[in-house]
Amino acid sequence: MPLGLSIPEPVARQPWRVILPLTALALFGTAVLYSASPVPGGSMRPWAMMHIIHYCVFLAMALIMARFPREWFKLAAYPIYGTILFLLVLVEMLGKIGGGSQRWLNLGFMTLQPSELMKPAIVLVLAAFFDALPPALTASWRGLVPAAALLAVPAFFVLIQPDLGTMLAICFGAVVVIFLSGLPLRWFIGAGLAAAIAAPIAFFTLLHDYQRKRVTIFLDPENDPLGSGYHITQSKIAIGSGGFFGKGFGNGSQSHLDYLPESHTDFVFATMAEEWGMLGGLFILLVFAVILRWGMEIARSSNDRFSQLLAAGMTSTIFFYMAINLMMVMGLAPVVGIPLPFVSHGGSSMLTHMICIGTLMAIQRWRTGGRSFS
Repeated sequence: MPLGLSIPEPVARQPWRVILPLTALALFGTAVLYSASPVPGGSMRPWAMMHIIHYCVFLAMALIMARFPREWFKLAAYPIYGTILFLLVLVEMLGKIGGGSQRWLNLGFMTLQPSELMKPAIVLVLAAFFDALPPALTASWRGLVPAAALLAVPAFFVLIQPDLGTMLAICFGAVVVIFLSGLPLRWFIGAGLAAAIAAPIAFFTLLHDYQRKRVTIFLDPENDPLGSGYHITQSKIAIGSGGFFGKGFGNGSQSHLDYLPESHTDFVFATMAEEWGMLGGLFILLVFAVILRWGMEIARSSNDRFSQLLAAGMTSTIFFYMAINLMMVMGLAPVVGIPLPFVSHGGSSMLTHMICIGTLMAIQRWRTGGRSFS
């Protein structure tokens, strides 16, 4: 009897192509967080246990989202956007301050970072906007101005928290959707030139002192190795000392001796690389390649504009966080406080990226008429 006939049909039709590599990545992240625990010898507390719980709960949420029809996503786009925008306003009024930034809302049972939720929300609302816009108006100011306004308002509230990294992630996903919607390429070239001219002005007038220092330290981290350049210097030491095979599970000195800051969040990749070496890094890159290829295949094979824009935007959001985090810990980008999806500790980050995965699962199911995820 073929093996496939013995598997229950509801189980067999699940999107195992993404669930299996994603689960392997989350379990690997759990092992890294176990080793990074402040408890000698490693422990499931305080980070590893919560990481795997967050993954299981939000994976179940993603599988439920996958059952939602296309019309639900369209109808919910503006209410979701408006709700998260309202939460961003509440952050300014009642938000919890941590690490010098005001980004979180204390809900009692959990601490929520609304700016994280705006990443998939801005993609959803822009996909709904351009889907409803007549194609003839896409390449006009009637397509650009409302889309720019939908992006500018939340970007402003996130920037003043201040949270430059999340603001850039929100802008990246939005720009991908706007570009793929069909706006003229010359507009993007013009915007790029304007940004290049405005960047030096913004550097000296809009950025906070610590944000400017991050840029200068990125250019020359050895200039202040025990001060502003400490994070990236220790991260490079951790990654380089791991070599190809790593020092072995639980044997990392940089994280265990507290030389590496934020070893369980922003710099979790450095924690991993010290113990698992280049092999561990290649495993993480391979899993992300599988996930991103799956997402772009869904975008290319979708047969309606809303699905194409939504899938491309969600995939791009995951890619941005993965790429910037890896560049950041290796000294190829300024330190902007961006976690590594599915590996770093953090409930809001896990929730956001599982929303992206759940949305992609739903789009894949729409393509097959709700029959399966093949």
